[in-house]
Amino acid sequence: PPSMHKSPLFKRAFVFLPAILYSALFYEADLICFFLPYPSIMMGSLSIFILFCKNGKDSAVNTRLVGILINSFPNILINGLTVTLPLTIISFALALVIALITALVQTAKIPVLRQLARFYVWVIRGTPVLVQLFVVFYGLPSLGVLIDPFPAAVACFAINEGAYCAETIRAALESVPTGQMEAGYCVGMTYLQTMRRIVLPQALRTPRFNSLISLLKDTSLAANITVTEMFMATQRIVARTYESLPLYLEVAFIYLMFSTILTQVQRWGEKKLNAKGFSQNS
Repeated sequence: PPSMHKSPLFKRAFVFLPAILYSALFYEADLICFFLPYPSIMMGSLSIFILFCKNGKDSAVNTRLVGILINSFPNILINGLTVTLPLTIISFALALVIALITALVQTAKIPVLRQLARFYVWVIRGTPVLVQLFVVFYGLPSLGVLIDPFPAAVACFAINEGAYCAETIRAALESVPTGQMEAGYCVGMTYLQTMRRIVLPQALRTPRFNSLISLLKDTSLAANITVTEMFMATQRIVARTYESLPLYLEVAFIYLMFSTILTQVQRWGEKKLNAKGFSQNS
């Protein structure tokens, strides 16, 4: 209808649509590198600016909104650097230890321990991580077990991610030919020596960055147990300013920025491994 073409919302969408189409058509493969000065990103940034600041009658509101976004960005980023990243790194490091032990127990075929490892993987992979967070932080106090928010989040994420990584490592261990184990025994190596010197270097040669990036995004669930990571910090700012959409888009941008950096590190690591003749599968 003609009236729709005169609406401010339609005009803003009309301005923003060409940037989206331009980016999707010409720079689809490079959108992950949003921090690089591609023309599509420049158009998108300009369109976003026009989207919020086009109408002169909204200048006061837009000035307030820009001020909120500028002031909130360092606060959210600091929480990301001091809480989200440490939570991710610590949880992932513990998850790898749990996964390695679980995978070794399953491949060693120790009767009781193998069944316990399978039960652990079955339960953890079959229940949501949010439910696990609530069980640890809100449920265990009824049994007299009190855990602070950050350690509770670390424990839950480590146990959850460990179950998924355990299956990946187990499959990698089983992919190593059994003849290499027998060759290790023939030269006088024990089981542990054979695993440490022959099998594990092959099974663990691929990076686990995909799991790390996924865990980084999953840490936003820790806000439900009062961990003051990026999403929790954003929620507090939203409760104070009532600007939900711009602020949630801002924290999404920061998550995207962190994920992009990890993705670039992953690509660099895969190139190094590929140069040495290792597989790029992760």
